[in-house]
Amino acid sequence: MTSRLKRLAVASLATALATLGITVANPSPASAAMTICYNTSQAGSYASVANQAATIWNNATVNLTLSANCGSNLRIYRITGGGSYAVRTSLGNGRVYIDTQQAAQYSVLRIMTHEIGHILGLPDNYNGNCSLLMSGGSAGTSCTNAYPSSAEANRVSNLFAGTFAATERSADRAGADVFQDSWPSMLTSVR
Repeated sequence: MTSRLKRLAVASLATALATLGITVANPSPASAAMTICYNTSQAGSYASVANQAATIWNNATVNLTLSANCGSNLRIYRITGGGSYAVRTSLGNGRVYIDTQQAAQYSVLRIMTHEIGHILGLPDNYNGNCSLLMSGGSAGTSCTNAYPSSAEANRVSNLFAGTFAATERSADRAGADVFQDSWPSMLTSVR
């Protein structure tokens, strides 16, 4: 059995078990099928946070590896104002913008890992559940969980393994997907 087939089998088994409510730890990728090169040259003080977020995704998934400054599949920017957001141009490609004002209110590592999750094919899930990374800011400012749930990690692994049908892979559509408003700003004045 080839290495790729083994990774597919493991990802499929993990997804099946998660569907049954059985949680298993994802194995670290031995050799990833795809490398996503991210560029932090415009991330300023958030470059180290981007590296931490990449490590989280690398440890949680199979079939991909995020690698720093080897290219520009993913560009990370530090901005002030306008909110943190992601623009996915295709699966594994796009831009992440981290707003310094929101990073002062919410966990910057959670924001970074969440926004990278969009580039990896995950949509927002505004259910307020802190254990779900893609719930974003709906979980509140006290939520600091920066780790994807097993279901979120398995979905990313499956997307990069090509095990979802094209209709389920929204990142394959033409054009860019923009993910904004995951992190509501704090009320600054009361009227």
